[in-house]
Amino acid sequence: MFLNCPCCFYIDRRLGVDTPPGFPFAINSAVDKLLKQEFDIHRARKTRHPLLEKYGVDAIPAKREELEEWRENFKGVRYHHKPTNLVVTGAIDDLWINKEGEYIVVDYKATSKDEDITELNKDWQDSYKWQMEVYQWLLRCNGLPVSNTGYFVYCNGRTDVEAFDGKIEFDITLIPHKGSDHWVEETLYKIKDTLDEEALPESSPDCDFCLYRKEVDDVLREKGYII
Repeated sequence: MFLNCPCCFYIDRRLGVDTPPGFPFAINSAVDKLLKQEFDIHRARKTRHPLLEKYGVDAIPAKREELEEWRENFKGVRYHHKPTNLVVTGAIDDLWINKEGEYIVVDYKATSKDEDITELNKDWQDSYKWQMEVYQWLLRCNGLPVSNTGYFVYCNGRTDVEAFDGKIEFDITLIPHKGSDHWVEETLYKIKDTLDEEALPESSPDCDFCLYRKEVDDVLREKGYII
């Protein structure tokens, strides 16, 4: 949120007013749950998932007792950054481990697009990359050796089948992302400085929430509802 709009972040974290919630993605949540169950079978057996074999990823799902907590929303992987006194958390989807003993951050995504999804090349997908890099940073701060390369398990619901028949078929691709977490700590210092300010920070010019608030404010003033 801070990277997208410091103003919205300040209103949320400093003033206690969150942005309106998005629509609940129930189908996405169902896909997440089923993927976790599927990969957990291979975790218990210490075997490679067929998707990893298909893409030549020499890794297996990692088995750690903290994993259930790390996956749980509002708990997740936690780290207290003492220089700023900020607690950073993030709930991961999955964790794999390669033969070198490096942990691999995995994030599940579900959508339905007419195009094949083989890379994250849209501007709005930058937040997916930031999210993964924060996870990598958090795990490193917790003492784990983490691979720079993470993976997105991208499930794309097909609409080119003849009939629904009570099920949705997905094309699943594995998209690598070579992350760099160098920006995370320096951003925490910027966040700390912003939160310590008494003045409201500038809005991002393309922030939908700030544009909406401005439009409403302008109309209400124009109509005389507020002075």
